[in-house]
Parts: sequence; C-alpha cells; structure tokens
Amino acid sequence: MTETYDAIVYDLDGTLVHLDVDWAEVRTNVAATLRVRNIPVADDSLWTLFERAIAEGFERPVHQTLEQFERDGARSATRLPLADELPWDVPVGVCSLNAESACRIALELHGLDGHIDALVGRDTVPTHKPHPEPLLTTVDRLGASPADTLFIGDSETDAQTAVRAGTDFQYVSDRLP
Repeated sequence: MTETYDAIVYDLDGTLVHLDVDWAEVRTNVAATLRVRNIPVADDSLWTLFERAIAEGFERPVHQTLEQFERDGARSATRLPLADELPWDVPVGVCSLNAESACRIALELHGLDGHIDALVGRDTVPTHKPHPEPLLTTVDRLGASPADTLFIGDSETDAQTAVRAGTDFQYVSDRLP
C-alpha cells in the first residue's frame, strides 16, 4: 500500500487505539462549564458546544475539560487492529481531534510512539479537523507533500479533512480484512 505514498498519517481514536472515554459524561461536563458562563447549550453535540465555546472566547476551560477526560481515557486505551500495520518504511504521522498530550499517552502505552514521526493534536495548531491545517502541518513535519500522503481515519470528519488538505483518504474499515 505504501509503494505509492511518501508518508502515511493516521487519525488516533477509532483508528490506532480506542480511548476509554465516556463522551456523554464529557458533554455533560462541557455543558456545565458553558452554562456557568451563560452560554446556551440546549441539546447540542459535544463538538457543537466546543465550537460555541471557541466563538464565545471560552475555548480554554472547555479544552481543559476535554483534555482531562482524554488523558484519563488514554491511560486505559485499547489497541486496535490497524496499529499492527506499524512500522512502515515511510514516515508516519498522527493527526487527531484529541489533545496532543492524550495522544502521546495512548501511543506510549501501546509502544506505538517509536513508530510515529509527527504528531498533531487538537491543541497543536490553532485550528482542528475538518480544517486542513492540522493534517497539512502533520504532512509538512513528515517532509512529504499532500499529494503523496495517505490519511487513514474512521470518520466523515477525517474524510473531509483529507479532501480539504489534498491528501488521499482511506477509511479504517476499508483496510481491515
């Protein structure tokens, strides 16, 4: 598969590992953080609340809440089958919507950190997926070009990010037997 690519980039959660996070509990905590600041939460999704927090200038407390849950979940993360592809003979990166610190914990827990040449988390650059900047930053750190990079992920957000960044994309489910 890598014979046509100069670099491979993976999403993290749902791709290489599964973070042990109760996302409903995270959403409840984020909503409480926003309510204290009189920001409406309604029945919005966690990521909608995160976007609202950014727009209202309260990204930091919401990010801290997310990061704590992600770091805790990374400490008991489950290794997923696609992690067995590592190592490759080309540079490998991780581009994730999770906090960089949580990514590092999960990668180290499963001995994958030594196979990763570049890591970009939600807090590494000013924007996050599906904006192309995180993926483009990962590709740049790998010394590759977007056109010669494959991004592997598990979500529509990952697919959109790849299109916007100009990389090829493959769903995890399409790589597994």
